[in-house]
Amino acid sequence: MTDHPTGVLASQQIEALVASGAIAMPEADAGQVQPASLDLRLGDVAYRVRASFLPGEGRRLVDRLPEFEMHRFALEGGAVLEKGCVYLVPLREGLALPGTLSAVANAKSSTGRLDLLTRTVTDGGTEFDRVPAGYHGPLYAEICPRSFSVLVRPGMRLNQIRFRAGRAALDDVELRALHAETPLVDGTPVIDGGLGFSVDLEAPDGLVGWRAKPHAGVVDLDRIGHYPPADFWEPVRAQGGTVVLDPGAFYILVSREAVAIPPTHAAEMAPYLAMVGEFRVHYAGFFDPGFGYGAPARGVLEVRCHEAPFALEHGQVVGRLVYERMSAVPRALYGEGIASNYQGQGLKLSKHFAAP
Repeated sequence: MTDHPTGVLASQQIEALVASGAIAMPEADAGQVQPASLDLRLGDVAYRVRASFLPGEGRRLVDRLPEFEMHRFALEGGAVLEKGCVYLVPLREGLALPGTLSAVANAKSSTGRLDLLTRTVTDGGTEFDRVPAGYHGPLYAEICPRSFSVLVRPGMRLNQIRFRAGRAALDDVELRALHAETPLVDGTPVIDGGLGFSVDLEAPDGLVGWRAKPHAGVVDLDRIGHYPPADFWEPVRAQGGTVVLDPGAFYILVSREAVAIPPTHAAEMAPYLAMVGEFRVHYAGFFDPGFGYGAPARGVLEVRCHEAPFALEHGQVVGRLVYERMSAVPRALYGEGIASNYQGQGLKLSKHFAAP
């Protein structure tokens, strides 16, 4: 296989991987190949497991599964994954990557906004969502609904995968140069290990976010724009630019800054850092080329508070975006005729909910 230029692979390069057999999959669904990633599809069976686990170096997941499996069931016709339980689902896609390509996976935006913890597992895996260069083997999704039980079916796309050749991430010097060439954020950028972003807690109408209700019903993931937000969410209103996060609660908030991803780059929300507070920001961390480009969009923040109540204040820096160079410019950018649900977004729930 021809080596790729350094960077994140674009849609047309992903399609070439499928054609070459480096990505093994049944015929692709419409829209499955995104500008800088491939959506992964659930297979036909799910395993309820007693705990999350990783196979470990040199071990296959199917060999470890009997240690953890409680029962298995078919997804055909629809099956409910219950809140608070852990499931493993074999995915329809597998990989036979060349030694020049690695991959990283993440939850899709709508998955993260439902507090549906979804991580990708490989044979021999010692980390979630990381696929080493040259990996040959199957892929699995570990799914743990945290706030709402969900109804799933075979072929649903809860997570996505990106492919990389070489070192793709920009360092801070390169990031400042990119911002000088193409503004990445409205206002003065905070660049330190990536592009910092802060939380907006001063909305004109007072609504700054949503908090998941603890005893809501089931969300059918095929139903778009269907559910009244009030059945699943409580509005969050700041007092003096401050919101006190409750331990164990899940919130949808929004960044103060509008961010832009130029066509030549992609971005990923960096992992949670404990020093910013007793909470985690983000489950879905991929930003595609073209996001917010020409149509300013703010980042939606999926926030879960941990052990202690935490006072989150307007303008507090809560995370950072790591920008990566693309190996090629995608044929189609985010929001350009590919039914992107969140282009030009502000504070917005997942696509399953009707407009408030």
